[in-house]
Amino acid sequence: MREKTHTKYNSTINNSIWLSILLICLSMNINAQEKNMQKIYDFKVKTINGEETTLEEYKNKVLLIVNVASKCGYTSQYDGLESLYRKYKDEGLVVLGFPCNQFGSQEPGSEKEIQNFCRVNFGVTFPMFSKIKVNGEETHPLYRYLKSEQSGILGTEAIKWNFTKFLIDKEGRVVERFGSSTKPSELEEKIEKLLRSK
Repeated sequence: MREKTHTKYNSTINNSIWLSILLICLSMNINAQEKNMQKIYDFKVKTINGEETTLEEYKNKVLLIVNVASKCGYTSQYDGLESLYRKYKDEGLVVLGFPCNQFGSQEPGSEKEIQNFCRVNFGVTFPMFSKIKVNGEETHPLYRYLKSEQSGILGTEAIKWNFTKFLIDKEGRVVERFGSSTKPSELEEKIEKLLRSK
């Protein structure tokens, strides 16, 4: 009788231990998710007009973050990006353009020149930011985060070329990464799905 009672007692203790471990793990996972959800909005960025800000104002929006360039074979994608923005902005999509001169020196101009180029040639109205670096030791913290969340081909983090795209959901999660050759129009279905989600 004592052995049965002892065994039952040990079983109860073991179950309690496992339950405690499970609850701790769940709590850690929830805390980690909450941290990630907020993290992207805390990064400091500079608008193309030179104003310091964060991505805080884009909370609860679907974001498409793109490193752009004015003298690239993919520069015509500005048209597609602007079309996406105009079509879905009222539903909660925001396209964010970050000029970068690291690929073939294809973004050599000043911020003012870039801004004028985008407006005159493509009628860009989505938010544009100051030039940054997306690879190397001087990688902007935002891009360091984006790359760590979604790696590229063969698991490599480095941005391969201009017009790499990162899609972020309403909760701030980096859900997918697309290479330069992916046209903005090819993202419509994925964007619509994220916009419909609650």
